[in-house]
Amino acid sequence: MTITCFIRYQIDPFQRDAFKGYAEAWGRIIPRCGGELIGYFLPHEGSNDVAWGLIGFDDMAAYERYRATLKSDAEGRANFERAQSERFILREERTWLEDVSTTRNVARQVTP
Repeated sequence: MTITCFIRYQIDPFQRDAFKGYAEAWGRIIPRCGGELIGYFLPHEGSNDVAWGLIGFDDMAAYERYRATLKSDAEGRANFERAQSERFILREERTWLEDVSTTRNVARQVTP
């Protein structure tokens, strides 16, 4: 994996569970459509209205193939439609990041 799509969501903090269900659905959809799901993250402490999703791809061509596959995925379309109808996502921003491969998945050396 060489690039990561970093998605920042502003969510309705009163609909946190709805966003969690949305994220859990992507856990099935994204890998099936060709993305490497790094994970979705909900607010825990501090700001209560910001969540993140990270998805990896080999390159932008792989991302474009993923997008084409996603458009034909019934569960993916339904998940997008649910987010729009229930309005638990207030804003979404995407940033593309280049992976520094030597820093990914480095195991801790000491247990805190």
